[in-house]
Amino acid sequence: MPNNANTVAAVGRILIAVIFILSGIGKLGAPAATQGYIASVGLPLPLLGYVLAVLVELGGGLLLLVGFRTRAVAAVLALFTLAAALFFHSHLADQNQFIHFVKNIMIVGGLLQLVAFGATALSLDARRLRLRTA
Repeated sequence: MPNNANTVAAVGRILIAVIFILSGIGKLGAPAATQGYIASVGLPLPLLGYVLAVLVELGGGLLLLVGFRTRAVAAVLALFTLAAALFFHSHLADQNQFIHFVKNIMIVGGLLQLVAFGATALSLDARRLRLRTA
């Protein structure tokens, strides 16, 4: 892949990662509100849901940022994002909910590109691969 394509791919991966990192940080700053929101849609165990959401968003976002185990991390984030769309943005008659639902589906699409093609050259995954073959 040409250098400029690797750079563009890395920027895309980083931009997707930032969404999850910021969302995870936001949840850390508002644990009660986040747990209340989880409970309000009828999901059981809001504390467990909160902890899992923070771990997936913040941990997964940071791993995606540096491009470590990108394909697996992107797959987990894609499933998480799809679940979030279905559980939290399913009232599609509400324009705001519809926009959030479609946004989540678009993010899933970007994550599936990472699952398919990996993190490319500008990542810890590529560095690990270079070290293995050296």
